[in-house]
Amino acid sequence: MKTIQLMLVDDHEVIIDGVRAMLRTHVDEVEVVSAVKTVEDALELLATPPLPDIVLTDARLKTSSGFELLDQITARAIEVPVVFYTAYDDEAYLFRALRAGARGYLLKQATGAELVGLLRRVVDGEVTIDPSIAGRVALLAARLQLGEFWPGAHLGLTHRESEILELIVKGMSTKSIAQSLFLGEETVKSHLSSIYRKLKVKSRAEAVAVALRDVTFR
Repeated sequence: MKTIQLMLVDDHEVIIDGVRAMLRTHVDEVEVVSAVKTVEDALELLATPPLPDIVLTDARLKTSSGFELLDQITARAIEVPVVFYTAYDDEAYLFRALRAGARGYLLKQATGAELVGLLRRVVDGEVTIDPSIAGRVALLAARLQLGEFWPGAHLGLTHRESEILELIVKGMSTKSIAQSLFLGEETVKSHLSSIYRKLKVKSRAEAVAVALRDVTFR
């Protein structure tokens, strides 16, 4: 099989080094031919052939995002599949990426062998979703198709954010929530920030107050 030529876009050097190290034992299957930290640098490289087989990008970058990169690649008619490689298992991010034309959404918890297998499927023409979230996302899509919504959906909260808000209402700490949902504490904190912003509150107590006033959380 042809070795997959991979462009990696991530603003954390430790992630870039980690992916390179993880793929070192799979060098005959996937090769990181370039690694950049910004959308601008990625577009500059993509302006000159040869193109990589896949662009693997984080959803969030310091000065921009993987979504902006995908939009620019589409606008410039650059024929290269874009796959998101991120720590965010948020279905809102996933749906947004797929709607914009992403060919995959993978989590950074994947092993080297898993990553190689998922990237190979993308090269073979599949749209690939990380197995750890695919089932949950399929269920959510089915519920949305039936007109069913989770508590807090009308407030703009994603399913994961609603889960976390419900656990906050129960008095659980950030650490306990992370353990309960098998998430990292930093991921939970990121979701909390998003919840506060969407509910237009500044604290956990204010978020709980909003939830308790909302009939969908009762």
